[in-house]
Amino acid sequence: MKIVLLGYMASGKSVVGEKLAQALKLDYIDLDSFIETNEGMSISEIFSEKGEIYFRIREGEYLQILLNTVNNTVISIGGGTPCYGKNIEFIKEQSLSFYLKASVSTIFNRVKKEISKRPLIADFTDPELLKEYIAKHLFERNNYYQKADFTVSVDKKTIDEICLEIKERIPN
Repeated sequence: MKIVLLGYMASGKSVVGEKLAQALKLDYIDLDSFIETNEGMSISEIFSEKGEIYFRIREGEYLQILLNTVNNTVISIGGGTPCYGKNIEFIKEQSLSFYLKASVSTIFNRVKKEISKRPLIADFTDPELLKEYIAKHLFERNNYYQKADFTVSVDKKTIDEICLEIKERIPN
């Protein structure tokens, strides 16, 4: 079984992925960490030194490698991963996918403390412009996210509640 968690930045994909994998006794892989290990640099460094196009191409290649080679794994992917190339189609073919759906206010409240660590929003200094950016970006990506097999709202839920909801939706 391969489970892919997708959704916008700060929707909880990594923390939920780790906890879900433990609960299901599966392996866990964070795609961004996998990319950083294989590229020998952080996502931020890749963006600044090689550009977003390079990153998106490599991201798709690493996603395919994982989905073609691992089993019994929960994989958390980047917020933009399903939106490029044929990534969402490949995810649908190779795994059971869950969209962790977070509201703009939930995302904003989570990212405002770590703006410098996130390449797409690192230059935002005005909170209102950041909220506007998140809303616009989330709207643009929503069509891809909605293609996941299941949608789980994460607003005002604990990690355990989200994991339980996912576990209940996994077919036996």
